[in-house]
Amino acid sequence: MARCKAIVATLSVLVLVTLLAGPLAAQDFRVAYGSEPTSLDPQLVTDGGERLINENIYETLLRRGTDGTLGPGLAEELPRNIAPTVWQLKIRRGIKFHNGEPLNAASVAYSFNRIINPEFKTRQRFESAAIAGAEAVDDYTVNIRTHQPDPALPVRLYYLKMVPMQAAQKPRFAEEPVGTGPYRFVEWVKGARVVLEANKDYWGGAPSVPRVVYRFVPDASVRVAGLIAGDFDLINNLPPEDFARVPQAIRTDGLFVNFILPNALGGITKDGRVRQALDLAIDKQALASSLYERHATVAAGQFITKHTFGFNPALQARPYDPSKARQLLREAGAEGAAIELVSTAGRWLKDRETTEAVAAYWTQVGLKVNVRMYEFREYLNRLLDRNVRPAAIFVSAADVLLDADRMVSSYLLKGQQFASSADDAMSALIPQARTELNASRRQALYNEVLRRAQEETYIISLLNYEDIYGLSKRTVWTPRPDGQVLIKNVTLR
Repeated sequence: MARCKAIVATLSVLVLVTLLAGPLAAQDFRVAYGSEPTSLDPQLVTDGGERLINENIYETLLRRGTDGTLGPGLAEELPRNIAPTVWQLKIRRGIKFHNGEPLNAASVAYSFNRIINPEFKTRQRFESAAIAGAEAVDDYTVNIRTHQPDPALPVRLYYLKMVPMQAAQKPRFAEEPVGTGPYRFVEWVKGARVVLEANKDYWGGAPSVPRVVYRFVPDASVRVAGLIAGDFDLINNLPPEDFARVPQAIRTDGLFVNFILPNALGGITKDGRVRQALDLAIDKQALASSLYERHATVAAGQFITKHTFGFNPALQARPYDPSKARQLLREAGAEGAAIELVSTAGRWLKDRETTEAVAAYWTQVGLKVNVRMYEFREYLNRLLDRNVRPAAIFVSAADVLLDADRMVSSYLLKGQQFASSADDAMSALIPQARTELNASRRQALYNEVLRRAQEETYIISLLNYEDIYGLSKRTVWTPRPDGQVLIKNVTLR
């Protein structure tokens, strides 16, 4: 009976999703993601849902190849470091934004100066904080100034998207995006869909898929059912247990690492023994083997992967040791204590299930765990609100820059955006690592930062999991190692 009710519920949701989707043409490419964007302004939020769509509308000055190497994008060549704090770029000629505005040095300079303007209140602070300003040298040459020497500036140019000067100042720019990319914005019906159409004038050649319809379906089982029924052509975060059920399942090694961010600033988790106990109480190998069905590996005691500059190869995950966890809780006077664990569902692979499994492990060592699941927009508010820090927050993040600066500065630098710790000694090392031009010395600084972060349990790393997608029979597409879903690379049989 319970299974029948679940099937009926799934079918009901599918009917609702279909009704909300609007009329579909035979050549529409239909994508289902687990979370809806919080904004479509590419410089405003730090939101994977926004990026998954905007990477098809907007472009960056540099691109990564499928092997991870940086190459020209909207810039015609890699930047030159013409002074310790000045990088110079040459912009491709003849490119226009979708509204007809030209892409030139003036619009590129505007894009940088917009995102660093304090009044703009971007949440992409750590992608742009090193930038002091930008100026057009001539029509197609721009100089980017940094506050200090910044060896990671080229990788930031792979992340920061360029916006048009006139359109970006309009009140509805966050709802009606205008880029230079292979797809133009058509509509955003909030709660239902985003529609894009091919940019026939795209400077890189018109894409073959004429129209893309994105739908937002938090329940993974509903995404899978929709794919099997032929309602979707691509879904992300395919549950490993459904790998054999869908028309096509593809995977690639992913950059995502999920982890727990414990509050080292207050409450029972201010005590380092409690934080260490929380780490020891989790059987991470069991999570990888059973919950993820071996489509994940235990993270190496840090929240970046071996592909990222700054990865510390000497670190390993803490072993599963519930007896030691109970002992530490007793020593800290935290036996039977209540702890709040904040998370979201539908945004990342197995986010709800992983959170619930962690809570179960903590319950087994005697804690009273209160799991709070929030819709993604509210979850982000909780993650960003430094005035109200829960005892622990589940996070899943991918270091798409492939440089440790973004993750380390975001989550470990005292007083910063996501940081739930205030370690003066560690925080003194992070700006040094950000500005050190010698790669060996910079690596050594990150080694020490990440060693201390694990020693003090400012981060409880869990798993590095694969990117898993489900595709319809007609879809031909190869996933990228950086997680970008570029529809221009899709063809339909």
